[in-house]
Amino acid sequence: MFVSAQGWGIHVSYQRWNVPVPEEKKNSNLQNKRLKLDYEEITPCLKEITLVWEKMLATPGKAKVKFDPETIHAAVTQGVPRQHRGEIWKFLSEQFVLRQTVPSRPPSNHTPYKELLKQLTSQQHAILIDLGRTFPTHPYFQAQLGAGQLSLYNILKAYSLLDPEVGYCQGLSFIAGVLLLHMGEEDAFNMLKFLMYDVGLRKQYRPDMIILQIQMYQLSRLLHDYHRDLYSHLERQEIGPSLYATPWFLTAFASHFPLGFVARVFDMLFLQGSEVIFKVALSLLGSHKPLILQHESLESIVDFIKTTLPNLGLVQMEKTINQVCEMDISKQLQAYEVEYHVLQDELLDTPPNLSHHQRAAQLERTNQSLRQQNLDLLEELQVSHARACSLEAQVEALVQGEMRLKEQLSVLEQEKKHLASTVTRLQDLLSTLGVHFSPDGDTLTPPI
Repeated sequence: MFVSAQGWGIHVSYQRWNVPVPEEKKNSNLQNKRLKLDYEEITPCLKEITLVWEKMLATPGKAKVKFDPETIHAAVTQGVPRQHRGEIWKFLSEQFVLRQTVPSRPPSNHTPYKELLKQLTSQQHAILIDLGRTFPTHPYFQAQLGAGQLSLYNILKAYSLLDPEVGYCQGLSFIAGVLLLHMGEEDAFNMLKFLMYDVGLRKQYRPDMIILQIQMYQLSRLLHDYHRDLYSHLERQEIGPSLYATPWFLTAFASHFPLGFVARVFDMLFLQGSEVIFKVALSLLGSHKPLILQHESLESIVDFIKTTLPNLGLVQMEKTINQVCEMDISKQLQAYEVEYHVLQDELLDTPPNLSHHQRAAQLERTNQSLRQQNLDLLEELQVSHARACSLEAQVEALVQGEMRLKEQLSVLEQEKKHLASTVTRLQDLLSTLGVHFSPDGDTLTPPI
């Protein structure tokens, strides 16, 4: 048996001398897994869908094989088996990377996880304070400095050393905690790296928090597009998304919502990327719109969104995830990010002596102009898309025509070979009869 101390965790390996794992160790691992997965599941995974997942997971060399995106999307939509969820998240992360046309910027620090655990971090105090606040009612994290809290500490410490710009921020412990409930410590660290660098979550944790401000603006604009009455109601009470949605983005809903729901959000997060958080937020607010509109004060509205809304029933949770699967807001998110930067530039260029009313009017004019530009660009995009579809159809027709010609050519080649063979046999037959062709091949010399 080989024992090594890492950070505060003690890791025991029975593999160094090929010693078989004791039966009580196997039972302990099984019990530990059951303890971790102690949450109410939504979208129960039917047996046939579980078999689809198991077949994909058993594919040799699956890390380098591009699976059909529609097949994967359909499987995630129909459910993810809880006992395989960690393995499926790793599989989805591999597929996500394979689909990217532009590679993400990897961390500049390539120190292995086990080496990071041997180092000291300046973020230790902040991490320790948040350990007890992360899933305080979940049995795996309940014990003070128990196995769950120690593993969580190790992951957060290692990440703070890997990414000094971000270090440790409140909210990261919930992201790491969800991962740790579904996989081993080092795998959870690797998936945290994937979410931060490949999916791009780390941008919202940077010290300047600019990306988080942009996300709040984008969510506000989406509310304006999809739920105008709710947007107006919140605006009248001067309630911006930052008053209620900041923890949604910083913890991917894990700090306030049931774990079964959060697990489904993570399923979609690994499948589609960070825009899933916008979709979930938009779906939650839209589905609770009638109840929110009944509240008339800032305090009661914010209290409802923060405390009542997260207590979803199973049916409502599944309905929200189904809506997320069908939404596509990527173009709007890109447009609103550009819009935010343009508005910020306008604010910087605005003369300081303008009154509040004049400044608001100028911003409204700028906003109207940007909306019109956005509509024009969308129209151009639709025209370009139609042209691209037409060209693709032409290319497809040409490809099919080429295939038909190749098939005809192949048939003619076979006929040519067959005819050549027949000519050869006839020549041999005539030779045996004493009939010979003249040198020009056109006349026969009869036998003497």
